[in-house]
Amino acid sequence: MDLKGKKTLVLGAGKSGVAAARFLAKHGAIVALHDKKPLDDWSEDAKALKQDYKIGLIDGQIPSWLLDQIDLVIISPGVPTNSIPARYVDRKGGEVIGEIELAYRFLKGKIIGITGTNGKTTTTTLIGEILKHAGLKVQVAGNIGLPLIEVVETADDDTWNVVELSSFQLETIKFFHPNIAIVLNVTPNHLDRYNFFSDYAAAKHRIFMNQTGEDIAILNVDNEVTASWVHGLKARVVLFSTKRELQEGFFLRDGAIFFRDGVRERLITTRDRILLKGLHNVENILAAVAATTFCGVDIEVVREVLSQFAGVEHRLEFVTSINGVRFYNDSKATSVDATLKAIEALSGEKGKIILILGGRGKNAPYKPLIPSIERFVRALVLIGEEADRIESELKGHAQIFKATSMRDAVEKAFQAAQHGDLVLLSPACSSFDMFESFEHRGKVFKEAVLTLKQELSSGLL
Repeated sequence: MDLKGKKTLVLGAGKSGVAAARFLAKHGAIVALHDKKPLDDWSEDAKALKQDYKIGLIDGQIPSWLLDQIDLVIISPGVPTNSIPARYVDRKGGEVIGEIELAYRFLKGKIIGITGTNGKTTTTTLIGEILKHAGLKVQVAGNIGLPLIEVVETADDDTWNVVELSSFQLETIKFFHPNIAIVLNVTPNHLDRYNFFSDYAAAKHRIFMNQTGEDIAILNVDNEVTASWVHGLKARVVLFSTKRELQEGFFLRDGAIFFRDGVRERLITTRDRILLKGLHNVENILAAVAATTFCGVDIEVVREVLSQFAGVEHRLEFVTSINGVRFYNDSKATSVDATLKAIEALSGEKGKIILILGGRGKNAPYKPLIPSIERFVRALVLIGEEADRIESELKGHAQIFKATSMRDAVEKAFQAAQHGDLVLLSPACSSFDMFESFEHRGKVFKEAVLTLKQELSSGLL
């Protein structure tokens, strides 16, 4: 792809957009970066592009005369593909792609692509750790927080690029081609962006569209949507399951993980040697083991990493205990299904759960939480824009408190808890009503918990 002199518009001045704009300018493109937010609200990295790379910065509305000149649009994941600038350039014959597709056209090495409604970051991180411990050259990027375009120049032909992919990123691929593609699960999510659940599922399915018979497609056969994709893919399909034995694939049986190739069966490891909590994390492990097995990693390396891997920040992360009450940060749970999995993962612990829910909703129902709430949850503490709607759907199934801030939520949760209970932040919503990101939300939660502990120990409360 020749970028020299190409007139390019980057839509969205977040991490992905800033990284794409910088890469384009360094490779000779004429670049304008746009965001609807006022320029004063842009990050310092974004604002610095004007001086450092002579990139034009545009906030608010984009003038039509500029759109007439654009050859290429790079659209950030948070910007809908049907936005007027993208449609305008597409209809006049320009190209509209995302940062993932741009990076792919310059990226060397092999690619493992991971998507799904839940578990992407844990699986992506775990695959990276296994490959690293096997002595392979590996880079982990994508939706995990590091734009793929930022690792293009450090990749070579021997590199394994492990890429977390959201449905938004997959919407804008054209030629992106993972050697190993994983879909962990597909459950209702982002229904504030997609008109139908089937549209969201179709975006996930795009991860397979450029694969060939030489590639691997790894699917969760326990998930209704991904199980329906087993037939019709060009790649070799590899299945995993926590619910049943497979004639071929990776599965859980009697607390142990096995691989069967149709003839032979091999023990991978046992659940008591794994640090991660919850059956959903066994699914993530099965997918990671499948991927790294087909990368040629020795099973002893896999076992060693699984025995040491404690998960990633903001995913069922233990924070601390205060007077016999344990606090867990699961801020990454931005869907109802993710929250259900978090409750299930902690349901075997002693005590009841005090669940902190809420944020910016995604037009998904909360009623699927009711059976788990009735069994395992003592009280709900609701925050954010969605608090009233959550209350209307879950009222009568647990005691409900409303909080005005994260600090208030932590204090109300602690007050509602009994000795031995767990306070779980697992919001089932996005964070953008009160916080910059789920990471920011989780950080504020942890700070509030640790502040409460300090104040109690010093007698301030």
